Order: sequence, then C-alpha cells, then structure tokens
Amino acid sequence: MSRKNVLRYILLGLLAKSELSGYDIKKIFEDEIGEFWKAKHSQIYPELIKLEEQGLIKYRIEIVGSKLEKKYYSITDKGMNELNIWISSSNEIIENKDEFILKLYFIDDKNDIKLEEMISEQIQLHENKLNHLKLRMQIVFDDEEKKKSMYGHYLILDHAVRRENSYLDWLKQIKYKEI
Repeated sequence: MSRKNVLRYILLGLLAKSELSGYDIKKIFEDEIGEFWKAKHSQIYPELIKLEEQGLIKYRIEIVGSKLEKKYYSITDKGMNELNIWISSSNEIIENKDEFILKLYFIDDKNDIKLEEMISEQIQLHENKLNHLKLRMQIVFDDEEKKKSMYGHYLILDHAVRRENSYLDWLKQIKYKEI
C-alpha cells in the first residue's frame, strides 16, 4: 500500500486558512506544525509547484521593495474540495521514528552504565520541548476566544503538551528504577 502525500494536504489546509508566501509556510512549519509534522524547504516548494500545476492552488506575484517578486499562494475551489475529502477520510497510523527508543531496544541490562546518561539527556530534551510547548500555548491561546476560533490548533498543542508530560513521567520512572 502506498502512503499518501500528507504534505500536499497540510499545504492545502494552510492555504485554506489564509493566503501565504512560501516563506510564511516555512515559518509555520518551524513555529507550529513542526511539533507534529516535519517538512523541509526542499520539500515544500516542489509540492507547491505540483499543487499549482494540478489546479489545487494558485498564486499572485507582489513586488516587494524595488525589484523582489514574492509569490502569494491561495487555495482554489478544486483544492478546497480535495482538502475536505482528505479531512473526511479514514486515518492511517504512521510509525513513529524515535532514535532514542530504537537505542533502548539494544540495552540488555537494567544497570547498563549508558542508560543513566541516555535517560538524563532525554529528560533534558523533553523538558525543553515541554517548556517550548507551554510557551506556545500561552502565546497563541492568550484568550478563550482564540481557543474557539482555532480549536483544532488548540487540540493538537494540548495533545503535544500531554504527550511530553507523559513521556517525561515514563523517563523519570526509568531513571529512578521504578520500572
């Protein structure tokens, strides 16, 4: 079974919310979507070209400064229809690629000297991520009205906070030999 190209739907979804430049899209991946889906600059722009060729998005050019041309993309009716079909379709469970978990697989002894350092490092990384997520929650959802108007965004950020809290609890149980 071939995997569907989820990036195309992310781009359609972003453009359904507002007209965006490629740079704007890249920033959204860095600041918001990167919490649950990664895409590189080298993936985003070719996909925008494909979507435009398929009539799912269109663009307009704006002159910025004296000569710089900037493309602003927007979704077409055809693109909105495809987005709605995707949103309504069944979901797949996609495997999580976590290198730390893979490394744990190769630890045989509960008292392995590498384990303590690995766990401590992961705790620090996940505490940093949790702090970042909580800050994003404060910045993006500083009032109840924003939660209502961006409810899906709120739910995924809430999920990410809960996921990091759970992951940290698990790591701390390992560190203190409760497991």
